Amino acid sequence: MATRAKSETESGDLAARYADVRALSVGLAEPLSDADATVQSMEDASPAKWHLAHTTWFFETFVLRDHVANYDLYDADWPFLFNSYYEAEGARHTRARRGMITRPTLDEVLGYRAHVDAALAEVLPGLGEKPRKLVELGLHHEQQHQELLLMDIQHLFAQNPLEPAMFAPAAKTPGEAPGPLQWVEGRVGETEMGCNAAVDGSRFAFDCEGPKHKVYLNPHALADRPITNGEWIEFIEAGGYRSHEHWLMEGWAWVQEHGVEAPLYWRKEDNGRWYRFGLAGKQPIDLSAPVCHISYYEAAAYADWTGFRLPTEAEWEDAARGFDPHAGNQLDTACEARPRAAAPGEGLKQMFGDVWQWTGSAYQPHPGFRAAEGAVGEYNGKFMVGQYVLKGGCCATPRGHMRATYRNFFYPHMRWQFAGLRLARDL
Repeated sequence: MATRAKSETESGDLAARYADVRALSVGLAEPLSDADATVQSMEDASPAKWHLAHTTWFFETFVLRDHVANYDLYDADWPFLFNSYYEAEGARHTRARRGMITRPTLDEVLGYRAHVDAALAEVLPGLGEKPRKLVELGLHHEQQHQELLLMDIQHLFAQNPLEPAMFAPAAKTPGEAPGPLQWVEGRVGETEMGCNAAVDGSRFAFDCEGPKHKVYLNPHALADRPITNGEWIEFIEAGGYRSHEHWLMEGWAWVQEHGVEAPLYWRKEDNGRWYRFGLAGKQPIDLSAPVCHISYYEAAAYADWTGFRLPTEAEWEDAARGFDPHAGNQLDTACEARPRAAAPGEGLKQMFGDVWQWTGSAYQPHPGFRAAEGAVGEYNGKFMVGQYVLKGGCCATPRGHMRATYRNFFYPHMRWQFAGLRLARDL
């Protein structure tokens, strides 16, 4: 389904990386009809066609238009349709109405991509340092949208009573049941988190990942693995969604208002068995796989029910520093969370891949954060309010996109992303 896309500093070949990332987006959209790619199922989602065009708009605008002499826009009206700024400018179309853009068609958007790709491939060898950095930023931006495209299509298909599948189910691997939850003690004392890569150019990082700064870690331990579906069902059967005592006030109001009784896409059939809807359609719930599609409210309630808590971003990041972020179950393995058996004495598992892991840390700027100047300088800083940090990537994250300092962020009620949890405890 996908291949690992290395950063320019890893591969030394920006042109090859560009071709790989751009081809993956088209490949992910291949199973979709024009109608599939046009419809928008909720305000927070975007149509697949918009994702394909918006990522192309980035390269056409910030690289070709701004750094290539005499480049003519493919269509002068399309930047208005596919940029990210029209809401602030008071334009006619808002994010909630992206699904109303029935024209151009999916085929026409794919033609737009092909045109921009050909134009950029021709000039890429001669581009200077600044536009090449913009290309690298654009590739990481596109990888974000590849995961968003899958999230949004899953949400769209879940609204269809036919429960259509986008991909065939992944082959099941026998003997992968995880063992009982174990605890792994974390570092105590002063350490560093964040990175300066976005500043010094040593490797790619988004602006919100820096700067590197000192933190102090109190005695703590992390669970050796994420919480499983089977463990979550115990929470449900114990009345977890029916009793307010473990919920934050806002979380309990959210449960009551929306009638939440289980993770998103879960359904209990008349036969008493739990099923879930995913990109492979309707499937029985694998009790050994990590629980997925839960909100921060649900994660915090579950942690309180167990008597533990969610890890802080600093605790999680420090623990993950010694693990390979390119490992684990990511997009090219299977686009669903999978069980992971433990080897004796292995310690922490599934730090990267399978499910994004909620932390208890608000998405706020690191100390010393300064937004970069320029049209795409402040890439993530504008979102630093009211959201929580998730770490580690998931089964829909393109391999090569993740690192320990990576900061994903969502509002506490959101759960259409591939989000689960890992517990932490004080010592």
